[in-house]
Amino acid sequence: MEEGLQEDSHYLTFEETRVLGSLVEKAIVTPENYPLSLNALATACNQKTSRHPQTDLSEEEVEEALDSLRFKGFVMRVDLASSRIPRYQHKLSESLILNKGETALLVVLMLRGPQTVGELRSRVERMHAFADLQDVEETLATLAQRENPLTNTLPPAPGQKETRHFHLLTDPPEVEERTEVVYVPAPDRKVSQVEDISQEVAEMREEIDALRSEVREISDAFRAFKRQFE
Repeated sequence: MEEGLQEDSHYLTFEETRVLGSLVEKAIVTPENYPLSLNALATACNQKTSRHPQTDLSEEEVEEALDSLRFKGFVMRVDLASSRIPRYQHKLSESLILNKGETALLVVLMLRGPQTVGELRSRVERMHAFADLQDVEETLATLAQRENPLTNTLPPAPGQKETRHFHLLTDPPEVEERTEVVYVPAPDRKVSQVEDISQEVAEMREEIDALRSEVREISDAFRAFKRQFE
């Protein structure tokens, strides 16, 4: 039986934040591969796209974070009848009572750090389609105005006008600011589309690697099971 949400369980370590965020993202973006095995989840945590900062968490570190998240009521272990490999699924939305838009925004903040409303609108599209920037702003306001706020804002970065939003499930971010103002030209739409496609291809490759690892795990488990009858 899974434990209920514990006292002070809203606070997460960095490792717990990355593990939980990755688990929720994959549940939404690739539901056909969900729940995730430990190996697949470690791959998701360490992927090179859609993550800041990038990490190299070991399976032992991911498993330790999972144990803590299970105690706090954010994750549960799932044992499927068709597989001897344990898998994991999140309970973030139920634990914090979040709708789909709130969940998507919180996950992007967990995986990518502080962001402006415009950045969030662009990066959350694969998980939830907001109507416009105002829709994103209103959802962020709802998260910030809770009895136990889940988001807050940072001042604009040097040379920028927009405030940045961050989540409050862990310690506030330490942001290194650059003092000089750098001119950044408006992005070319075609270049942006190419970058989006490149990112999707990179994510697909990582998903394929994760699937290959899972197939190897299943194959090893089957051979071990078969040896029992030899």
